[in-house]
Amino acid sequence: MASRNPPLVTHVDPDAPPGRKAPDIGNRSTMGTSCVDDTDLEDVKASKDRDMPSHLLMLPNIQNQSLLSGFAYCIASCSMILVNKFVLSGYGFNAGIFLMIYQNIVSVTIVSALSLSGVIPTEPLTWKLIKVWLPVNIIFVGMLITSMFSLKYINVAMLTILKNVANVLTASGETYFFKKQHDRQVWISLMLMIISAIAGGITDLSFHAVGYTWQILNCFLTASYSLTLRHVMDSAKQATKSGNLNELSMVLLNNVLSLPLGIILVLGFNEVEYLLETPLLRMPMFWLVITASGVLGLAISFTSMWFLRQTSATTYSLVGSLNKIPLSIAGILLFKVRTSMENSISILLGLLAGVFFARAKLRNNSQS
Repeated sequence: MASRNPPLVTHVDPDAPPGRKAPDIGNRSTMGTSCVDDTDLEDVKASKDRDMPSHLLMLPNIQNQSLLSGFAYCIASCSMILVNKFVLSGYGFNAGIFLMIYQNIVSVTIVSALSLSGVIPTEPLTWKLIKVWLPVNIIFVGMLITSMFSLKYINVAMLTILKNVANVLTASGETYFFKKQHDRQVWISLMLMIISAIAGGITDLSFHAVGYTWQILNCFLTASYSLTLRHVMDSAKQATKSGNLNELSMVLLNNVLSLPLGIILVLGFNEVEYLLETPLLRMPMFWLVITASGVLGLAISFTSMWFLRQTSATTYSLVGSLNKIPLSIAGILLFKVRTSMENSISILLGLLAGVFFARAKLRNNSQS
C-alpha cells in the first residue's frame, strides 16, 4: 500500500504508511504498517521485545535467521511500493482510496483469521480504545491516501528522496514539542536531505506539480502521525485489557478504523462512478495484483518485527536506509523513468543523507 511510506511507533517507507506500519520507519512502506520511518529505534527495539507476540518468537531453527529476516524485510518493503506504483501508473488505476480500502480489508482478514485461530494474540477492540486511537487513525488514513495520490504521479526514486522531508519535519517537531535535542550530525544530514529534495525536484524531468503537492502534504501528515502516535501510545495502552498494545494489535486497529472513513472518502471523491465504469475490476489478474499489494503491506509488519528481533537496532535502521538504493534503481529501470546526471546525483545525495541520518540518530540516542 503505497507506502501505507510508515517501523512500530515509528514509519512507514515504505516507503511507510506497522499499524499498517509508516510508517519506512525508514520509509519502508507507505502502507500497511503502523510504524513510521523516523523512530527512535533503540526504544522501538525494547518495545518490540516486550510486546512481540510470543507465538511469533517460536520460529523454526533456521541458520542465519538475521540474514533471512533482513532479506525478507527488504523484499517485502521494496515490492510493496513497486506493486502499488504498477497498479496506479502501469494499470492507470484512478481510485487510490478504494485501493487503500481493499488493502485494509486484506490485512484485517488475515490478522483476524490468525488471531481467531490462536496463532497470534491481539487486543480486543473496545470503544474505550477506539476513542483514544481515532485521532491517530484519521491522520493515518490521510497519510496513506496522499501517499497513493503522489505515487501515481512521481517516480519511485524521487518519491524516496522527497519522503526524507518527513524526517526533517519530525525532528523539528520533536525539538519544538518534546524538547528533544539532536546533535550537529543529525541536523547536517537533515540539511542534506532538504538540499537533495529541492535539487531533485528542480532537475526532475518528469516533474508533476500535482504529485509534488500531494507528497508535500504526505510529509506533513507522516510527521504528524509519528509525533501524535508517540503522544497517544501510553493512553492507548491504558485503554487495553492487558495494559499493552503490540504491533499486530495496532495493525488491526488502524485497518479496521480506516474502513468507514475510507468509504466516506470514496463517496466524497466520487470514485464510485469510476469503479462502476473501469474494465480493470473485471480482470482477474488485476484483482490478483491488488490482493498481492495488500498481503505485502501486512508482510512488512511481520518481517520488520522478525528482523528487528533477530538483529540490532543499528543494523535494522541502516538496512532500512540502504534498502532505498536498490528500490530507487528498480523504480527507474522498471518504469523506464527519464533522468539526467544532475537528477541522479540529487537522488544519490538524498539516499546517502538518509544513511547518515540513521547513523547520526542512533549515535545520538546511544549517547543520551
